[in-house]
Amino acid sequence: LLERKMAGVGKVTSEFLKNAVVLAPTAKHTATLFFFHGLGDTGHGWAATFEDIKQPHVRLVCPNAPTMAVTLNKGYKMPSWFDLFDLGHAVDAKEDESGILQATSKVHQMLDEELNTTGISSDKIVLGGFSQGGALALFSALTYDKPLGGVVALSSWLPLYAQVPKKITPQNENIQCLICHGEDDSMVNFKYGKLTYQFISSFNPANALFKAYRGLDHSSCPQEVSDIEQWLHKILPPSGGSM
Repeated sequence: LLERKMAGVGKVTSEFLKNAVVLAPTAKHTATLFFFHGLGDTGHGWAATFEDIKQPHVRLVCPNAPTMAVTLNKGYKMPSWFDLFDLGHAVDAKEDESGILQATSKVHQMLDEELNTTGISSDKIVLGGFSQGGALALFSALTYDKPLGGVVALSSWLPLYAQVPKKITPQNENIQCLICHGEDDSMVNFKYGKLTYQFISSFNPANALFKAYRGLDHSSCPQEVSDIEQWLHKILPPSGGSM
């Protein structure tokens, strides 16, 4: 039911679009939400979550990560956007720079293809993700060369943050940004979500928003989904007006 083809948008060439889970709009398509899952997951679960809150004019695209060996899990192969060495995310933690940059390039290619095949405006596109997927969404959004509508990161962090001041584009330095994190996250510590928010709000104070959830581990909850829904309705209103 959830896995639907990119009907009406021509031949798909972007790697991240080829096996994506897509929910087509039920009204005229004027906006798109791309959402990236976390390590070892697929896009199906998040597609089901967003199906209940997606507006009729929005197409939802949940790409599936390629399978690769992940150092964090002793080289075990699993769906992953890039390699991970630990989930501590300390200031001096080792990161897969080449893998992150390669994945970011593929996200940018995916965005270009969306714009070229659908004709929608770039500011009607939102990137989002959970955990590792949120990390990819944040870095990709901040470094894209066309203005996006927004970015949302759940239980996540900003990778390669030291490179952001040099790589951030003027088109997205003031992007609408929603960061959500559970206070009891046992995998990506809550402080890294808060630090990510503080870092982004240091250059984008007007449009960065942080939501914390008491008692929430490395997961989502109904209140978080409700907060995302309200935020999306403001960021991606139907053409001709706001919600």
